[in-house]
Amino acid sequence: MKAIRRFSVRTVLPEPIAALGELATNLRWSWYAPTRELFAGIDPDRWAAARQDPVRLLSELSASELDELAADESFVARVGAAKADLDDYLQARRWYQEHADGGAQSPASIAYFSPEYGITEVLPQYSGGLGILAGDHLKAASDLGVPIVGVGLFYKTGYFKQSLGPDGWQREDYPVLDPHGLPLSLVTEPDGSPLLITVDMPGEHSLHAHVWRAQVGRVPLLLLDSDVPGNDDAMRQVTNRLYGGGGEQRLQQELLLGIGGIRALRAWSRLTGAAEPEVYHTNEGHAGFLGIERISELTQQGMSFDEALEAARAGTVFTTHTPVPAGIDRFDASLVELYLGGAQELPGVPTERLLQLGAETYEGGASGIFNMAVMGLRIAGRANGVSQLHGVVSREMFDGLWPGFDKVEVPIASITNGVHAPTWVDDRVFGLAREHLGGGDLDVSEKWDEIGTVPGSEVWATKRELRADLVTEARRRLRNSWRNRGASEAELGWTESVLDPDVLTIGFARRVPTYKRLTLMLRDPERLKSLLNHPERPVQLVIAGKSHPADETGKQLIQQMVRFADDPEVRDRIVFLPNYDIAMARHLYPGCDVWLNNPLRPFEACGTSGMKAALNGALNLSILDGWWDEWFDGENGWAIPTADGVEDPDRRDDIEAAALYDLIEKRVAPIFYDTDEDGLPQRWLEMLSHTLSTLGPKVLATRMVRDYTERLYTPAASANAAVMGDGGSGARDLAEYKARIRQAWPSISVDHVEASGVSDSPQVGETLTVDAYVLLDGLEPADVDVQVVTGTAAIDSDDISDWSAHSLDFVESYSDGKSRYSGQVQIGRTGQFGYTVRVLPRHELLEFPSSMGLVANA
Repeated sequence: MKAIRRFSVRTVLPEPIAALGELATNLRWSWYAPTRELFAGIDPDRWAAARQDPVRLLSELSASELDELAADESFVARVGAAKADLDDYLQARRWYQEHADGGAQSPASIAYFSPEYGITEVLPQYSGGLGILAGDHLKAASDLGVPIVGVGLFYKTGYFKQSLGPDGWQREDYPVLDPHGLPLSLVTEPDGSPLLITVDMPGEHSLHAHVWRAQVGRVPLLLLDSDVPGNDDAMRQVTNRLYGGGGEQRLQQELLLGIGGIRALRAWSRLTGAAEPEVYHTNEGHAGFLGIERISELTQQGMSFDEALEAARAGTVFTTHTPVPAGIDRFDASLVELYLGGAQELPGVPTERLLQLGAETYEGGASGIFNMAVMGLRIAGRANGVSQLHGVVSREMFDGLWPGFDKVEVPIASITNGVHAPTWVDDRVFGLAREHLGGGDLDVSEKWDEIGTVPGSEVWATKRELRADLVTEARRRLRNSWRNRGASEAELGWTESVLDPDVLTIGFARRVPTYKRLTLMLRDPERLKSLLNHPERPVQLVIAGKSHPADETGKQLIQQMVRFADDPEVRDRIVFLPNYDIAMARHLYPGCDVWLNNPLRPFEACGTSGMKAALNGALNLSILDGWWDEWFDGENGWAIPTADGVEDPDRRDDIEAAALYDLIEKRVAPIFYDTDEDGLPQRWLEMLSHTLSTLGPKVLATRMVRDYTERLYTPAASANAAVMGDGGSGARDLAEYKARIRQAWPSISVDHVEASGVSDSPQVGETLTVDAYVLLDGLEPADVDVQVVTGTAAIDSDDISDWSAHSLDFVESYSDGKSRYSGQVQIGRTGQFGYTVRVLPRHELLEFPSSMGLVANA
């Protein structure tokens, strides 16, 4: 028989240990070892069986067992101490409060929107790096006291669980999640009824959603769930799967995330008294419709569309995570019009203006397409990529939005990602730090300089223990995988000796799109076999990764890797472990000696897995891409040479694979196995110590969130205050200014330029006087910034490089419509000197000189 209905019954905890409920539902336990130890101490075996999920553990305890715990004075005292510790964490002043006291325009609330969050394997609402980054962002914000509130969707079946078929082909399973059995609480109205968020759909239909709250330390995370009464079957399925369904379901998800997410925030503030956000951070384009909803809100408060757009822009931050156009959500404009046009128009948001925001109106753009990243950039006052190199790539990808500007002026900054050390660093590494450095707080910067004082013998013993732990876990997972593939126990004896805790261990784990090149290491199978089975310096590989269910090419790559790893000739030295997730990562990062990353440069936006491995004492072996491009220093690992300029992709892969083999054989393995009389690889330990002391402070998520706060959130809050003050007068002024500028700009030009002051043979130190005569077509002289740009001029093209810009002063206007601007520039360089003059819009509320994408060059 099957139940016609089911529901979860939550545990009622006796009063002396009632605090266990809050400790279990605040996800701080996922990165705070003392709380996990408290739950593990209840029953270590059942804790393991519950997969270290405190909510599940408590649900499996009988009433008599709970009463027994409540009668244990020692345990009650430990619960009380843990609750007091959590309360202190939630209430104490932290970095952000000190930052705010420094006089910064610190926002009282910041909304962070992301389509996925990787916080713990217990809450599987993530597919890969984007979600893990979002989870680390919230955790670091909590640790720093940054007042963020997260917004996302609750996916009933999460992403998917990966397994392998007998032939090594990826299989996907979608186990149903019951939110009542997860560390979530339903947001309710004062009368106890569930909060209901509604977004209109075509055909007079509605999409309804409940809101679940996950508490991530100090940070509330609101997750909208469409599987609710009142929705028809199609609407209930909108949040069924992360990145599931076709284009229309993806659009529905993004409408719910953006529009519904703003409405959930407003309800959250109404119900809890929480401050309404001053800054809205859009983590990738999936949540871009939040800007449309905010514009609609503001128009209903009396602003025009243009004024509301300026008001919304000022406080919005947009982060792009993709280095390839294929990674951007693009919809047919007709589909967007179906959902947000005609009778579906949001109040104050005309369909034509909406579609313009996402239109690819630049060279190479496609007509009839609505681009979510383009809309995100047009609605955000500030934008960034996630590493220095990715910032360069992003400025090149989107420079069509700012025609006439050099790529360096495209207003997309870079903030390199970081990782949340308490989540990813093994407790034994922290233990070593506490023992020898007087504490385990890796965020205390002065401790990094002392890492070299930790005895090498203890470092090496700890790494060996971590490696052995990975070997044990890999064997367990491999046996389970082979059973799922149809093997019998009698066939699996060989798995007991797979891998060796004393062999150089290289890890490779990531999503499996083509550009990450999972199978680059298989370009020369015999060469790889010789490395794996080297008689003196063997290497072993632990590999994991999921392919998107619709990516047949990615699945073929996985199958190719699995079939190689199945070969009896090498299967004791290479394993592919299915279902890569946070639980696996906690063994994988600490247990590896080397972390391998070999994407096709420059398509790795950041690639934070190597950061997590480095914090656990691993060295990186990577293509110079993402974060490694800016932080590789020659001593913290190895850079795989790239065959830039080789157009044949097969030849390029062959060249780079050969370079990878050479590095492992001739440099990596010899250093690992070169040990002294005490069995210690001193050179390896030197590199490991250097890696931790130099990379450690850089790769932390707390560093990342501080960067976001100081460089993006605080300026955005200041801009928001400027446009919204005095009843939105700043927004009205800026909108009026932009309208005047855009109307006049086609007639703005530099009529002519006069220069004087330098000799026939100019020398360093001479002063160039520039007079620029500009036609302003009725604009006021103060409406524009007239600049002289000086730099090195190429002989063959006159292109100016290494340039700098200096504003000229307005001098006077003439009856023929010209205005004269004048200034002086001192020549400070030898060689080919060049200069030009240009005109830019100027307004105190413009975020950047290039913000409007308008420039008149001489």
